[in-house]
Formats: sequence, structure tokens, C-alpha cells
Amino acid sequence: MSRNAEIICVGTELLLGNIVNTNARDLSVMLSELGINVFWQTVVGDNPDRLKAAVDLARSRADLIITTGGLGPTCDDLTRQTVCGAFGMEMAFDERAKRDLDAFFRIGKGGAMTENNLSQCWLPVGCTPFYNTCGTAPGCGFTAPDGTVVVILPGPPKEMNAMMRNGGIDFLRSVSDEPIFSRNIMTFGMGESAIESLLREEMNALTNPTLAPYAKEGEVRLRITAKAANRAQADAMIAPVFADVQRVLGDKIYGCDEIDSLEKAVLTALKARGETFAAAESCTGGLIAKRITDLPGSSAVFRGGVTVYTNDVKMYLGVKRETLDAYTAVSREVAVELAENVRKNLGADYGIGVTGVAGPDSDGVHCVGTVFVSLADADTTYVRALQLGEKSDRSRIRTLSANHALDMLRRRLSGLPVAP
Repeated sequence: MSRNAEIICVGTELLLGNIVNTNARDLSVMLSELGINVFWQTVVGDNPDRLKAAVDLARSRADLIITTGGLGPTCDDLTRQTVCGAFGMEMAFDERAKRDLDAFFRIGKGGAMTENNLSQCWLPVGCTPFYNTCGTAPGCGFTAPDGTVVVILPGPPKEMNAMMRNGGIDFLRSVSDEPIFSRNIMTFGMGESAIESLLREEMNALTNPTLAPYAKEGEVRLRITAKAANRAQADAMIAPVFADVQRVLGDKIYGCDEIDSLEKAVLTALKARGETFAAAESCTGGLIAKRITDLPGSSAVFRGGVTVYTNDVKMYLGVKRETLDAYTAVSREVAVELAENVRKNLGADYGIGVTGVAGPDSDGVHCVGTVFVSLADADTTYVRALQLGEKSDRSRIRTLSANHALDMLRRRLSGLPVAP
């Protein structure tokens, strides 16, 4: 199977803007990790004629079509029937899907089951079913008579993502003549263009495996992808490229594969050391606390956070009035006192303090994007003075500030220079 895909997201609510189309984004990420090119994304309403036209166009230019949405029990949920009709596929009633439905309603997740729910149990003859672990409608994958590979998935993002992880990805691997395997390397502290310039010669020379950068907000992910008969063979092909990237980027690398965020890197390192941290946040407004507590197991390493948005709350935490009067709330000195005081007051091994101007207006002293981030341990306090750009929006400044705070802690835990 060549790897040229089109994603078709079905739902009038997407066209009206009532729902953000996260499915296309999430699928594109997953497919790129499999080495599959996504050349087209289409959104079509709940209309069988327009959906068939979209499928006909997709099959003329792609050899993999993935649909999301339109699998429910109501009269406008016609994706399965329309796609099967477009490819001349017959359908059959799936007893396993019915048993799952019975169980779903028996334990009270969906109230009383009505007869129309059984329409979700009809699947293409000969398909590979993907049974729904967190909803009612199953999905499936099949190879059509003309050789087009088709994957049909539900619309709710939680169900779609779970179904891809629990069936969809394995199906796509099974229909590929050349299985694709990849490893991801996560970096912080160097932009995509700078990384690309350092690795350009190797990127251009590689054919299998390949190496490519992907920019995130303030971070860069590098993906090494290999076509191989099995995982062991792919790992052997990937290993020398991985080693080259490590040699070139050094301590800019904070994780790989499952360690795919700075907060995961911090959580893993703190757990290994049996240590904890706390955060006092002004301009980030609790973002550091949110990001770490989004992760399972964070209670073992995160003592707590304080959003110190006003000067009186900063003083309540222990920032001295004379510090605020002498240096203003946005200053190296205030960041230091925030970090040191939150560490002591919350009984943590490390304290983080963040203060800055997220915009859109300056504070009359500092330009937008001025941020001070501090990290305190029992012996030393470190500070980074950041200029994150006067034209940056609030979201970007907050995200980058949180990234820097987590990176400082990550570097301290790894024995690296903390505050360059």
C-alpha cells in the first residue's frame, strides 16, 4: 500500500463551526507517525449525496480513505451505508457489536436502549471490526474491491482516538507491504530552523530511515521513521541516526517516545528521585499546575500551586513589600522570592516562581513578553530573564513561560546547567 491518505470528517456541526474539528488533527499526527502522507482533508455535512461525492473524489486521488462521524443511531447517521454503497460492499449484522450494545445499556451508561441503536451493528462483509471501548458505534477497516483501503471511525474525539489506538493503527500496519516504525525525540531550547540547519545534511542524505523535524509551541519534535520487516529490524536501522541526533543536540533533548512533554520528563525524574516541587505563578495563571496535574501519578511529585496574580497575594505568600516597591512585581527579585517562599511554605524540594507581562498591554515598565522564571532548591536559586516577543499573544507567552520553568527543573534534576 502506498501511503497517500485523505481524511473525510462527516458532520454538519463541523461546517457550522459548532464543533472544532480535532479529529483531522489527531488523525494526521497518528498517520504521520506511521509514515502515511495526508494529502487531503475534507469536511462534509450529514448528506449522503455529498458524502458519496466526497468519497468518489477521494478514491480518485488517494489509496487510503479515513472517515470520522456519522455512525450513530439517528436518521442522519449514514456514513457506514454511504461508504459501503460507494465501494459496492455488502453489509452484515455483527453479533459482537450487539452484545457490546446490550452491555453498554445494561450498566446504565446510555439509559434505555431503543431499537434504532441496532442500526450501528451493521458492518461491511469481510471487514476488520474495531469495537468501541467508550461508546456505542463500532468502526472498521477493509480493503475495497478496487484496492482502496478504507477506515471508518466514530465522530466523538474520545471514541475516535481510542479506536485508532485499539485497532485502527494495527489494521493500517497489517495492510502495508512495508511496515513503518518510528521513534520521536523531543527537544526544547532551540528553534526548528536552527535544528534543521544542524541536521540538514543528514536529513537530505537519508532515505530509509528518514529524519524530519516538527515544530510545536516552543519545542521541536524530531521523528526518525524506518520501513522494515519488524520492530527489531527497524530499531537497528534507527539506532545510528538516533545517536547522531543525540550527539548534535545534546542537552536540548529532554525525552523520547513516551516522554513526549516537559511535564512528563519532570514527573519521571522527580519520581525516580523521590522529590517534589511547588509553583507560585503570576502571568502563567496556574498553567504549570494544570500541566503537571493532567498526568496520572502527579500527586507523588507536586505539592501544590498558588496563583499569585495580584501584589497583595504575592505578599501573602511572603514576597516583601520593599521588594515590590523597589523592583516592581515583574522582576528577577520577585521571581526569586516567589520560588523560595512557595518551596518553604508548601514543604517541597523545589519551588518555581513565574512573573511577567503576558499582554496585550505592557505594565508601563516592561514590554509585553518580559518574563522572569525562578527555580529554588534548598541551596541555590536560579533565574531566567526572558524576552518572548512584544507581538506574541497571551497564550504563547504563557505556554513558553511554563515550558521554561519546567525545563529549568528538568535540567536541575539531570545535573545540567539550569539557567542559560
